[in-house]
Amino acid sequence: MKQNDNEFMQHDLRLPELTVRGMLLGAILTIIFTASNVYLGLKVGLTFSSAIPAAVISMAVLKMAKDSNILENNMVQTQASAAGTLSAIIFIIPGMLMIGYWQGFEFWQTLLVSACGGCLGVLFTIPLRRAMVVHSDLAYPEGVAAAEILKVGSNAAAASKQGSGLKEIMSGGIVAGVVALLSNGFQVLSGGLSLWFHVGRGMTQFPIGYSTALVGAGYLIGIASGLAMLVGILIAWAGFVPFYTITSALPDGMTMQKFAGAVYQERVRLIGAGAMGVAAIWTLITLAEPVIEGVKESIASVRMSDGEKDKHRMDIDMSIKSIGLVFALTVAGLLAIFYAFVSPEGLPLMQNLTFVLVGVGVAVFMGFFVAAACAYMAGLVGTSSSPISGIGILGIIVASLVMYALCTSFGIFSLPGGEKFATATAIFTTSIIMAIACISNDNMQDLKTGYLVGATPWRQQVALLLGCVVGALVIAPVLNLLYEAYGFPGALPRPDMDPSQALAAPQAALMTTIAQGIFSSQLAWEYIYLGMGLGVLLVIVDQLLKRNTRHLCLPSLAVGMGIYLPPSVQTPLVIGAIMGYFLNKKLKERKGEEGRKNGMRRGTLFASGLIVGESLVGVALAGVIVVSVTSGGSDSPLALVGKDFADTAEMLGLAVFLVTLAIFGKTVLGNKNN
Repeated sequence: MKQNDNEFMQHDLRLPELTVRGMLLGAILTIIFTASNVYLGLKVGLTFSSAIPAAVISMAVLKMAKDSNILENNMVQTQASAAGTLSAIIFIIPGMLMIGYWQGFEFWQTLLVSACGGCLGVLFTIPLRRAMVVHSDLAYPEGVAAAEILKVGSNAAAASKQGSGLKEIMSGGIVAGVVALLSNGFQVLSGGLSLWFHVGRGMTQFPIGYSTALVGAGYLIGIASGLAMLVGILIAWAGFVPFYTITSALPDGMTMQKFAGAVYQERVRLIGAGAMGVAAIWTLITLAEPVIEGVKESIASVRMSDGEKDKHRMDIDMSIKSIGLVFALTVAGLLAIFYAFVSPEGLPLMQNLTFVLVGVGVAVFMGFFVAAACAYMAGLVGTSSSPISGIGILGIIVASLVMYALCTSFGIFSLPGGEKFATATAIFTTSIIMAIACISNDNMQDLKTGYLVGATPWRQQVALLLGCVVGALVIAPVLNLLYEAYGFPGALPRPDMDPSQALAAPQAALMTTIAQGIFSSQLAWEYIYLGMGLGVLLVIVDQLLKRNTRHLCLPSLAVGMGIYLPPSVQTPLVIGAIMGYFLNKKLKERKGEEGRKNGMRRGTLFASGLIVGESLVGVALAGVIVVSVTSGGSDSPLALVGKDFADTAEMLGLAVFLVTLAIFGKTVLGNKNN
């Protein structure tokens, strides 16, 4: 094993690490962060890394126990962060309701797809740990940050000097929670401001979103991704939308503003999807060498298993027998639930079995390569910035093409509801791939944290598996709660609901559209091809910038996201990223390198609090709405004002948003003494 100067390398083996109390705390945090991520992902198409807030909360709670230590706190954050990330499965599974195949989220099917897929994500990244964590210089931003927080928390003197970080997280959570309650609950604040204006005969818009959670997410993703998203916004709304509204005839009975919105939804977002797909493929190509090396090292390690007892505990992964047993159980679970999914269609037994074997086979085979790609991307840009949705787009295309061939050979399309069944099967297969992808993305961050603080890898891997199971138990109930409260585009649980209040579920909507387009042969491939060409150009530009400049880059995936995601979602992300850049510079000028690190740490914790606060209030409000609606009440039970207050709410929302930014900046800069 590669040695380093890690002061935690020689931890006393008697220190409690994987404890019952730690796993119970981890389970509670798992429920909280999974619910938060499900809400945020359905609202704006983004999830956040819960490792840092979980680590801070764990230290604050477990310090009441005399024998708590850094290793136990690390296990808590490992479990909680894994389950929080598993919620990224919502990027595809709501498609089942959007196509009308499900009328609500099937508990057991959603549970087993999430749990089994997540466990496979853990297993597939075990062989890569040595190559990508121990013997690699990859950044792993969230993993390193979580390790630093754990180290500070384990040192009483440092903790008293710098603070545990709980204050910053609580402050951010309270600020975001109050703002979310005023806007989404009482509705006295608007969620954003959108200015539409003509460009020649066409039209475009300039939006500002007021989401405090997204400002926090923007702060975490950094300036490079933030500016790349800004470039994507400009390409979409200063380029494609004006161009298509100018060169296309205005449909009868449609206003220019609605036409511009339709152009964005039906054309420009597909261009963004094509660009994201190319960016994901390019990432996979660049991963070939490290993935091959990681597999070779894993095989060599297995062959030397007889000497396992001579290894340092920090170099011991789960045994090959344990990996094989868990793999067999998870694949068996997937086969069983896939059969339960297709059998109600009444197809002949052999056709049912063929769908099951092909579906699970595609998911597991593609999932292995996806796991390697996501593990490497997490090391490069971090969990919060990784292109999970881009991987999902590749997954839905591959799954749809495979199922199209299978359904054609069996004559499924000639049966009533055949196309819907084919689309649902592709979505179900992609759900497994997404579960594998999101966990493998997070797993390497946690293993990096563990490596830096002296954890035992096999114990972390057990905690990750537990996190997958607990998180999977939460996902279906929360999804049903949010569906009953808000609905999704094209899938409203009650006919009297306002479609404008539905959760956007942008990735799920896009992937469902792609699958439907493939099966109906009506997918507007020309826009995807255009996006792919643009994606190639963006990759070339990014490579040229990296080769010829020291600091400039243009992440092609972030540009694709900028084209694809609604602009009201991205403007606060861009604002957060730019604000973080200037605060970083100001801190360095005022307080030097050490002061800069302390200030940015406060900012990271405050940003995490903003995300958690808004998300949890969103979930709580969903519960209130469901209770109100099921009792025959309004779907806006806490609203204090009517629609005539909209203009005032926009201005009040802007004022509160600016105040929130000022509080954020003051938190990061601190006072002269810290």
